[in-house]
Amino acid sequence: MSIDKPKIGLISTGLLMGLILASIDQTIVSTAMPTITKELRGISLYSWVFSIYMLTSTASMPIYGKLADLFGRRKMYLLGLFLFLTGSLLCGMAGSISDLIVFRGIQGLGAGALMPIAFTIVGDIYPPETRGKFMGMFGTVFAVSSIVGPALGGYITENLNWGWIFYINLPIGIPAFLIIASALKESISKERKTIDWLGAITFVIAIVAILLALVLGGNDQVSEGHYPLDSLQIIGLFCCGGVLIVAFLWIEMRAKDPIIPLHLFKIRVIAFGNIAGFFMSAGMFGAIIYIPLFVQNVIGVNPSITGYILTPLMLSVVVSTTIAGRLMNKVSYRMILVPSLTLMAIGCLLLSQMSPDTTKFQIVLYMIITGLGMGSVYPTLGTAAQSAVDLQTRGAATSTSQFFRSIGGTVGVSLLGSLLAQRIASGNEMSHSLNSVFLLCLIFVCISLAGCVCMGNGRLVPLSAIKKNAS
Repeated sequence: MSIDKPKIGLISTGLLMGLILASIDQTIVSTAMPTITKELRGISLYSWVFSIYMLTSTASMPIYGKLADLFGRRKMYLLGLFLFLTGSLLCGMAGSISDLIVFRGIQGLGAGALMPIAFTIVGDIYPPETRGKFMGMFGTVFAVSSIVGPALGGYITENLNWGWIFYINLPIGIPAFLIIASALKESISKERKTIDWLGAITFVIAIVAILLALVLGGNDQVSEGHYPLDSLQIIGLFCCGGVLIVAFLWIEMRAKDPIIPLHLFKIRVIAFGNIAGFFMSAGMFGAIIYIPLFVQNVIGVNPSITGYILTPLMLSVVVSTTIAGRLMNKVSYRMILVPSLTLMAIGCLLLSQMSPDTTKFQIVLYMIITGLGMGSVYPTLGTAAQSAVDLQTRGAATSTSQFFRSIGGTVGVSLLGSLLAQRIASGNEMSHSLNSVFLLCLIFVCISLAGCVCMGNGRLVPLSAIKKNAS
């Protein structure tokens, strides 16, 4: 993809604006949801506003990646952004909780394209030696958006109609759409394309079944719309998902142009990188979700400032993300990932030792250590995946990497929530129960660390070296 330098700047701006939409959405919505559910009288369906978004966005990621390889990044990115903005507009106008859930599903279906294809476009327009810096910038925007989201959500909820939680996406997303539509041009082969529809449908149903089991299961006692993990409903969903995954692999091995090319998993950096991303996400989301719970319920911090509790962690993520972006073209991926995950593991270990006597200063210190380890992992794994393949499969490789991280977070949150419920039901105090949760986070991070060790000495190769070898 040959693009003039001024247009590269425009494209980068458009992609960063799209990333802001994808990263700020969940945090800004979570802040406003108590007000929304109260007004729409839908507290019983509270969790589904988040769950449907997660289901549609996660299941669609690999499909968008493959379609981007077949039909072009521009078309698929603009389609995803259009669906996201349409869903946002409809969400703001929702008259019932059921409407909101349906419209969030549309929004999530668009969100599944934003991050994976944005990272793929970065791999197309930036040479390897500058790709890491831009991926680091993406990570910084993501972390800052996570800090700004709760505060912005609180302000809008208190001073404006809650619909602006969703309408605010339009003044950011529409310019991003116009910028990408005008600045990004690509030449697509006119060769007839074949889509692996059977594989795509099988994959989506399999992932939705597994994610539904994780969303609906995990409670010791049956509540409205939820079931114990050993219930017939949850076991049935897991079995259905497992059978369909096997069927999907069988289909992909025989498909002419598979949705997820299985040969990607023969590449060491991608195979072990996906394992590392899966378990790192499981540990990371556990820390992000349960640190505020500990601080508020055990230490006794005022609930009004809960949205700001994670600020030290996120600021640390910004620092380490920036450093990783600058190191990526100087050392191997493993040289960045192993020290980072070791630091994150130390942070999780310290978190697992917290008690009611732990001071606020100590908690801040533990979050800083955890965040410094956390920040470099995502941009490094994403860059490793897209740099290990050629242009024709870059979309599939990048979106698959993003998919494993996304579903890893979902699985981790489900397992950690189930563990917390079991510990509390057994009569343990909240502090001891959360200690067990952070210990499980530590185990997840250690497995991720082992995956990174097995990635080998792969590294970002400068464009000059690639041309020299080619000649």
